[in-house]
Amino acid sequence: MSELIPVLLRFALYSDLMLVFGLGLFGFYAAERRLLSVQPLLRVLAGLGGLFSVLSMLSMTQAMSGAEDWPTLWAHLHMMLGQTELGWTWWLRVAALVLVVLDTRLATLGGGVALVTLTWTGHGAMHEGTLRFWHVLSDSAHLLAAAGWVGALAAFGLLLVSRSLPQAGRVQALARTLAGFARIGSGFVLVLVVTGVANYLFVVGPNLDGLTGGLYALLLCLKLGLFGLMLGLAALNRVHLAPLLQQSLAAGEHGAALKALRRSIALELAAVVVILGLVAWLGTLAPT
Repeated sequence: MSELIPVLLRFALYSDLMLVFGLGLFGFYAAERRLLSVQPLLRVLAGLGGLFSVLSMLSMTQAMSGAEDWPTLWAHLHMMLGQTELGWTWWLRVAALVLVVLDTRLATLGGGVALVTLTWTGHGAMHEGTLRFWHVLSDSAHLLAAAGWVGALAAFGLLLVSRSLPQAGRVQALARTLAGFARIGSGFVLVLVVTGVANYLFVVGPNLDGLTGGLYALLLCLKLGLFGLMLGLAALNRVHLAPLLQQSLAAGEHGAALKALRRSIALELAAVVVILGLVAWLGTLAPT
Protein backbone atom coordinates (compact mmCIF):
# COMPACT_ATOMS: atom_id res chain seq x y z
CA MET A 1 0.00 0.00 0.00
CA SER A 2 2.87 2.38 0.81
CA GLU A 3 4.19 1.98 -2.76
CA LEU A 4 0.77 2.80 -4.20
CA ILE A 5 0.35 6.14 -2.40
CA PRO A 6 3.11 8.02 -4.33
CA VAL A 7 1.68 6.75 -7.63
CA LEU A 8 -1.84 7.87 -6.70
CA LEU A 9 -0.59 11.29 -5.61
CA ARG A 10 1.39 11.71 -8.84
CA PHE A 11 -1.72 10.73 -10.81
CA ALA A 12 -3.81 13.26 -8.89
CA LEU A 13 -1.26 16.03 -9.47
CA TYR A 14 -0.83 15.29 -13.17
CA SER A 15 -4.60 15.16 -13.75
CA ASP A 16 -5.33 18.27 -11.71
CA LEU A 17 -2.58 20.52 -13.04
CA MET A 18 -3.20 19.47 -16.65
CA LEU A 19 -6.82 20.52 -16.26
CA VAL A 20 -5.83 23.88 -14.75
CA PHE A 21 -3.47 24.66 -17.63
CA GLY A 22 -5.54 23.01 -20.38
CA LEU A 23 -8.85 24.65 -19.49
CA GLY A 24 -7.10 27.99 -19.08
CA LEU A 25 -5.45 27.63 -22.49
CA PHE A 26 -8.77 26.64 -24.08
CA GLY A 27 -10.15 29.97 -22.88
CA PHE A 28 -7.56 31.78 -25.02
CA TYR A 29 -7.97 30.09 -28.38
CA ALA A 30 -11.52 28.66 -28.46
CA ALA A 31 -14.13 30.62 -30.38
CA GLU A 32 -16.84 29.45 -27.96
CA ARG A 33 -14.96 30.11 -24.72
CA ARG A 34 -17.67 32.53 -23.54
CA LEU A 35 -20.15 29.67 -23.45
CA LEU A 36 -18.12 27.93 -20.76
CA SER A 37 -17.95 29.37 -17.26
CA VAL A 38 -14.98 27.50 -15.82
CA GLN A 39 -13.69 30.11 -13.36
CA PRO A 40 -15.19 28.41 -10.25
CA LEU A 41 -13.89 25.05 -11.49
CA LEU A 42 -10.40 26.49 -12.05
CA ARG A 43 -10.32 27.82 -8.49
CA VAL A 44 -11.36 24.43 -7.11
CA LEU A 45 -8.76 22.65 -9.25
CA ALA A 46 -6.01 25.07 -8.19
CA GLY A 47 -6.96 24.56 -4.53
CA LEU A 48 -6.89 20.79 -4.98
CA GLY A 49 -3.51 21.10 -6.69
CA GLY A 50 -2.17 22.83 -3.59
CA LEU A 51 -3.60 20.11 -1.35
CA PHE A 52 -2.17 17.31 -3.51
CA SER A 53 1.19 19.10 -3.52
CA VAL A 54 1.25 19.18 0.30
CA LEU A 55 0.33 15.51 0.53
CA SER A 56 2.88 14.59 -2.13
CA MET A 57 5.67 16.45 -0.33
CA LEU A 58 4.78 14.78 2.97
CA SER A 59 4.74 11.36 1.32
CA MET A 60 8.05 11.97 -0.48
CA THR A 61 9.76 13.27 2.64
CA GLN A 62 8.55 10.33 4.73
CA ALA A 63 9.73 7.85 2.10
CA MET A 64 13.15 9.47 1.79
CA SER A 65 13.72 9.95 5.53
CA GLY A 66 11.98 6.88 6.94
CA ALA A 67 10.55 9.10 9.70
CA GLU A 68 7.98 7.37 11.88
CA ASP A 69 6.81 10.31 14.01
CA TRP A 70 5.78 13.89 13.33
CA PRO A 71 8.73 15.71 15.03
CA THR A 72 11.23 13.71 12.98
CA LEU A 73 9.21 14.14 9.79
CA TRP A 74 8.88 17.88 10.43
CA ALA A 75 12.66 18.30 10.75
CA HIS A 76 13.24 16.54 7.43
CA LEU A 77 10.37 18.42 5.81
CA HIS A 78 11.84 21.76 6.93
CA MET A 79 15.15 20.77 5.36
CA MET A 80 13.49 19.57 2.13
CA LEU A 81 11.46 22.73 1.67
CA GLY A 82 14.23 25.17 2.49
CA GLN A 83 17.46 23.55 1.34
CA THR A 84 16.75 21.41 -1.74
CA GLU A 85 15.94 22.11 -5.37
CA LEU A 86 12.89 19.90 -5.01
CA GLY A 87 11.65 22.11 -2.19
CA TRP A 88 12.19 25.29 -4.18
CA THR A 89 10.20 23.94 -7.11
CA TRP A 90 7.46 22.95 -4.65
CA TRP A 91 7.23 26.54 -3.40
CA LEU A 92 7.10 27.76 -7.00
CA ARG A 93 4.22 25.37 -7.74
CA VAL A 94 2.24 26.45 -4.69
CA ALA A 95 2.78 30.14 -5.48
CA ALA A 96 1.60 29.59 -9.07
CA LEU A 97 -1.54 27.84 -7.86
CA VAL A 98 -2.28 30.62 -5.37
CA LEU A 99 -2.16 33.08 -8.28
CA VAL A 100 -4.78 31.02 -10.11
CA VAL A 101 -7.05 30.98 -7.06
CA LEU A 102 -6.73 34.76 -6.78
CA ASP A 103 -7.22 35.44 -10.51
CA THR A 104 -8.37 32.69 -12.88
CA ARG A 105 -7.25 34.80 -15.85
CA LEU A 106 -3.77 33.62 -14.86
CA ALA A 107 -4.76 29.95 -15.15
CA THR A 108 -2.68 29.32 -18.28
CA LEU A 109 0.44 30.94 -16.83
CA GLY A 110 0.02 29.63 -13.28
CA GLY A 111 -1.13 26.19 -14.37
CA GLY A 112 1.72 25.91 -16.85
CA VAL A 113 4.35 26.85 -14.27
CA ALA A 114 2.83 24.47 -11.71
CA LEU A 115 2.71 21.65 -14.26
CA VAL A 116 6.32 21.90 -15.40
CA THR A 117 7.55 21.74 -11.79
CA LEU A 118 6.54 18.07 -11.90
CA THR A 119 9.50 17.40 -14.19
CA TRP A 120 11.73 17.72 -11.09
CA THR A 121 10.05 14.69 -9.49
CA GLY A 122 10.35 12.30 -12.42
CA HIS A 123 12.90 11.15 -14.98
CA GLY A 124 13.43 14.73 -16.14
CA ALA A 125 15.81 15.34 -13.25
CA MET A 126 17.92 12.21 -13.74
CA HIS A 127 20.76 13.97 -15.58
CA GLU A 128 23.20 16.76 -14.80
CA GLY A 129 24.35 19.85 -16.67
CA THR A 130 23.32 20.55 -20.27
CA LEU A 131 21.74 17.14 -20.76
CA ARG A 132 19.49 17.78 -17.79
CA PHE A 133 18.41 21.15 -19.20
CA TRP A 134 17.34 19.62 -22.52
CA HIS A 135 15.61 16.68 -20.83
CA VAL A 136 13.62 18.96 -18.52
CA LEU A 137 12.78 21.24 -21.46
CA SER A 138 11.57 18.29 -23.55
CA ASP A 139 9.63 16.85 -20.61
CA SER A 140 8.01 20.24 -19.96
CA ALA A 141 6.94 20.67 -23.59
CA HIS A 142 5.52 17.14 -23.53
CA LEU A 143 3.47 17.86 -20.41
CA LEU A 144 2.17 21.19 -21.70
CA ALA A 145 1.11 19.72 -25.07
CA ALA A 146 -0.60 16.81 -23.32
CA ALA A 147 -2.35 19.24 -20.97
CA GLY A 148 -3.57 21.31 -23.91
CA TRP A 149 -5.19 18.20 -25.38
CA VAL A 150 -6.63 17.09 -22.03
CA GLY A 151 -8.05 20.55 -21.37
CA ALA A 152 -9.71 20.63 -24.78
CA LEU A 153 -11.31 17.23 -24.20
CA ALA A 154 -12.59 18.39 -20.82
CA ALA A 155 -13.99 21.55 -22.42
CA PHE A 156 -15.73 19.53 -25.14
CA GLY A 157 -17.21 17.33 -22.44
CA LEU A 158 -18.49 20.37 -20.55
CA LEU A 159 -20.00 21.79 -23.73
CA LEU A 160 -21.73 18.48 -24.40
CA VAL A 161 -23.46 18.48 -21.01
CA SER A 162 -24.08 22.22 -20.82
CA ARG A 163 -27.71 23.28 -20.50
CA SER A 164 -27.04 27.00 -20.90
CA LEU A 165 -27.95 26.80 -24.61
CA PRO A 166 -30.75 25.12 -26.54
CA GLN A 167 -29.63 21.96 -28.30
CA ALA A 168 -29.30 23.61 -31.72
CA GLY A 169 -27.11 26.36 -30.26
CA ARG A 170 -25.00 23.78 -28.44
CA VAL A 171 -24.45 21.78 -31.64
CA GLN A 172 -23.48 24.95 -33.47
CA ALA A 173 -20.97 25.82 -30.74
CA LEU A 174 -19.52 22.32 -30.74
CA ALA A 175 -19.18 22.25 -34.52
CA ARG A 176 -17.30 25.57 -34.57
CA THR A 177 -15.11 24.58 -31.63
CA LEU A 178 -14.17 21.21 -33.14
CA ALA A 179 -13.28 22.86 -36.43
CA GLY A 180 -11.23 25.52 -34.64
CA PHE A 181 -9.37 22.94 -32.58
CA ALA A 182 -8.15 20.99 -35.62
CA ARG A 183 -5.04 23.11 -36.24
CA ILE A 184 -3.92 23.58 -32.65
CA GLY A 185 -4.71 19.93 -31.92
CA SER A 186 -2.36 18.90 -34.73
CA GLY A 187 0.31 21.07 -33.10
CA PHE A 188 -0.22 19.30 -29.78
CA VAL A 189 0.18 15.91 -31.47
CA LEU A 190 3.37 16.97 -33.26
CA VAL A 191 4.93 18.21 -30.00
CA LEU A 192 3.87 15.03 -28.19
CA VAL A 193 5.43 12.77 -30.82
CA VAL A 194 8.72 14.70 -31.09
CA THR A 195 9.20 15.13 -27.34
CA GLY A 196 8.00 11.59 -26.66
CA VAL A 197 10.78 10.21 -28.87
CA ALA A 198 13.28 12.61 -27.29
CA ASN A 199 12.28 11.63 -23.77
CA TYR A 200 12.61 7.95 -24.61
CA LEU A 201 16.15 8.57 -25.86
CA PHE A 202 16.96 10.59 -22.73
CA VAL A 203 15.66 7.89 -20.38
CA VAL A 204 16.46 4.62 -22.18
CA GLY A 205 18.95 5.56 -24.88
CA PRO A 206 19.15 4.66 -28.60
CA ASN A 207 17.94 1.07 -28.13
CA LEU A 208 14.71 -0.88 -27.73
CA ASP A 209 15.35 -2.07 -24.17
CA GLY A 210 12.55 0.16 -22.87
CA LEU A 211 10.04 -1.63 -25.11
CA THR A 212 11.11 -5.25 -24.92
CA GLY A 213 11.25 -6.41 -21.34
CA GLY A 214 10.17 -5.80 -17.77
CA LEU A 215 7.33 -3.89 -16.17
CA TYR A 216 8.55 -0.52 -17.49
CA ALA A 217 8.40 -1.81 -21.07
CA LEU A 218 4.93 -3.30 -20.56
CA LEU A 219 3.51 -0.04 -19.16
CA LEU A 220 5.22 2.07 -21.83
CA CYS A 221 3.83 -0.11 -24.64
CA LEU A 222 0.36 0.10 -23.11
CA LYS A 223 0.70 3.89 -22.93
CA LEU A 224 1.76 4.07 -26.58
CA GLY A 225 -1.14 1.84 -27.60
CA LEU A 226 -3.64 4.09 -25.82
CA PHE A 227 -2.02 7.15 -27.38
CA GLY A 228 -2.52 5.53 -30.78
CA LEU A 229 -6.19 4.96 -29.89
CA MET A 230 -6.54 8.65 -29.00
CA LEU A 231 -4.99 9.65 -32.32
CA GLY A 232 -7.49 7.46 -34.12
CA LEU A 233 -10.42 8.94 -32.21
CA ALA A 234 -9.13 12.47 -32.83
CA ALA A 235 -8.90 11.73 -36.56
CA LEU A 236 -12.44 10.34 -36.46
CA ASN A 237 -13.66 13.53 -34.79
CA ARG A 238 -11.98 15.66 -37.43
CA VAL A 239 -12.94 13.82 -40.63
CA HIS A 240 -16.32 12.36 -39.64
CA LEU A 241 -17.94 13.71 -36.49
CA ALA A 242 -17.31 17.42 -37.09
CA PRO A 243 -18.85 17.25 -40.62
CA LEU A 244 -21.68 15.11 -39.20
CA LEU A 245 -22.47 17.87 -36.71
CA GLN A 246 -22.55 20.42 -39.53
CA GLN A 247 -24.91 18.19 -41.51
CA SER A 248 -27.15 17.75 -38.47
CA LEU A 249 -27.53 21.54 -38.28
CA ALA A 250 -28.85 21.62 -41.83
CA ALA A 251 -31.13 18.64 -41.25
CA GLY A 252 -32.39 19.84 -37.87
CA GLU A 253 -31.79 16.43 -36.30
CA HIS A 254 -28.90 16.44 -33.81
CA GLY A 255 -29.46 13.31 -31.73
CA ALA A 256 -27.29 10.84 -33.65
CA ALA A 257 -24.43 13.32 -34.12
CA LEU A 258 -24.37 14.29 -30.44
CA LYS A 259 -24.51 10.66 -29.35
CA ALA A 260 -21.57 9.74 -31.58
CA LEU A 261 -19.55 12.70 -30.33
CA ARG A 262 -20.32 11.91 -26.68
CA ARG A 263 -19.12 8.35 -27.23
CA SER A 264 -15.90 9.50 -28.89
CA ILE A 265 -15.09 12.12 -26.23
CA ALA A 266 -15.90 9.66 -23.43
CA LEU A 267 -13.51 7.10 -24.92
CA GLU A 268 -10.75 9.69 -25.29
CA LEU A 269 -11.22 10.86 -21.70
CA ALA A 270 -11.14 7.25 -20.46
CA ALA A 271 -7.90 6.71 -22.39
CA VAL A 272 -6.49 9.92 -20.85
CA VAL A 273 -7.25 8.68 -17.32
CA VAL A 274 -5.45 5.38 -17.96
CA ILE A 275 -2.51 7.09 -19.68
CA LEU A 276 -2.05 9.50 -16.76
CA GLY A 277 -2.15 6.57 -14.37
CA LEU A 278 0.55 4.84 -16.43
CA VAL A 279 2.65 8.04 -16.55
CA ALA A 280 2.40 8.37 -12.77
CA TRP A 281 3.53 4.75 -12.39
CA LEU A 282 6.30 4.96 -15.00
CA GLY A 283 7.76 7.99 -13.21
CA THR A 284 8.52 5.81 -10.19
CA LEU A 285 10.20 2.99 -12.18
CA ALA A 286 13.66 2.53 -13.65
CA PRO A 287 13.66 1.66 -17.38
CA THR A 288 14.89 -1.89 -17.01
